[in-house]
Amino acid sequence: SYPAHITRALPWGGKFNDVQRMVYEAVLEAEDAAVAIVKPGITFRQVHATAMEVIARKTAEWGFLPGTAEESLQPENQFHRRYMVHGTSHHLGLDVHDCAKARREMYIDGVVQPGMVFTIEPGLYFQQDDLTVPEEFRGIGVRIEDDILVTEDGAENLSVGIPRTPSEVEGWIARSGR
Repeated sequence: SYPAHITRALPWGGKFNDVQRMVYEAVLEAEDAAVAIVKPGITFRQVHATAMEVIARKTAEWGFLPGTAEESLQPENQFHRRYMVHGTSHHLGLDVHDCAKARREMYIDGVVQPGMVFTIEPGLYFQQDDLTVPEEFRGIGVRIEDDILVTEDGAENLSVGIPRTPSEVEGWIARSGR
């Protein structure tokens, strides 16, 4: 089978509250930043690092980290990973999904080439009982996932037709009559 993975976070009741919208927009910014660097010749690892820079910056701005985003991004720290514990991408194709046996040089350290298709799916997740975040953040989880085709000179978002921004998602829900 050829899998496709597309994820959107939908607000309960059809409308994002201010905090939900802020979290959603941060995740969208992380995804957009990662998509923007996709082109032949970069490494798969760079896609993840780019998204994580945004996640670290946003969680630092919100006061959730014990230091700066730059400090958190150091390999020995990674404080922002408390709120995004998964990778940013995985390849798509014939039965491909996070192959644990893949060699590093072919996967995370692999060079992106035209014709590759993979997801970009950053997220932010705040557990109900997480006392490291203000109460209004607790229980919010947002992942935005799109399928990306590497072209000769960049990337094409294959799932761009599915609503992505908070306003588009709210409109989508409103149109569905829910």
